[in-house]
Amino acid sequence: MDRFSSMAIFARVVERGSFTAAAEGSGMTPTMVGNHIRELERRLKGRLLNRTTRRQSLTELGKRYHARCVEILALVDSAELDAREMQSSPRGRLRVSCPVIYGTRVLVPALAAYLDRYPEVQVELSLNDRFADLAEEGFDAAIRAGVLPDSGLIARPLTHSPRIACASPDYLARHRHPQVPADLAQHNCLAFTTATGPEREWRFPRPDGNGVERIAVRGRLDVNGGLALREAALAGLGIILQPQMMLQEDLDAGRLVRLFPDWPAPTWPIHVVHLPDAHMPPKLESFIAFLQETLGQGEEQQNFRARSKPVVSARRARAKSS
Repeated sequence: MDRFSSMAIFARVVERGSFTAAAEGSGMTPTMVGNHIRELERRLKGRLLNRTTRRQSLTELGKRYHARCVEILALVDSAELDAREMQSSPRGRLRVSCPVIYGTRVLVPALAAYLDRYPEVQVELSLNDRFADLAEEGFDAAIRAGVLPDSGLIARPLTHSPRIACASPDYLARHRHPQVPADLAQHNCLAFTTATGPEREWRFPRPDGNGVERIAVRGRLDVNGGLALREAALAGLGIILQPQMMLQEDLDAGRLVRLFPDWPAPTWPIHVVHLPDAHMPPKLESFIAFLQETLGQGEEQQNFRARSKPVVSARRARAKSS
């Protein structure tokens, strides 16, 4: 027999005064109620109730056990009520992983409006340039830039982030200035390392709109952090292809020089990903809806409705962005 059910039946017997009264409205017979009480007594190795043909009373053991049962049942009721309330409106701690630059420049400024809209949600934001394991590390969601690997996660598109190929004036003074993307094959190109390895194929949309130029680049430095790549470029180590939002101040100040300005900037897709969940918590649902409302752009923007709209799998997202 289920111990918790037996405890609830015992409390009901004490409250109503008899097995027969406890059985009424419970879908049980008095005999079934008695079986639960006897199972508790067997487990506790002691009598809980003194029964005669006219009345029943609690033993000393029964009084102490009943008091604890009432406490435990009240805690369970409270926990269930709290869980139902959490499922009725956005509340609780929301753990999010996000790339450093996107989180600093885009997500954090936007969070003020989200936190103002949902005052019972607390956001814990982890900024890093690696692909965090949502299940292993306990994240509710993650913002990811670039082509997504097959991961079993649900991916929802936000926008595209322009990326700029650039180098320092010092590097360009010491090496031949590349005129077209194909020239990159002769340069030291510093690669960003993703979950699938160093990005050694750089893609540039052709100016005539006719497809994409794919360049197999080589280099002596691979880094899994965008800020570190920026510092390497500033130090004159080579050419980088990184988000414009991170490089714009350096470009404006002349610390870095944009290459191929007549070519359209290549882009990385930005997605928010989360674990599959048939009953998505309101805090996560509200966060994804907010991101798509405020950070989604153009045809990538969607009105998120978790229970009525189909989701985008990581595999489909990768195929779309390739």
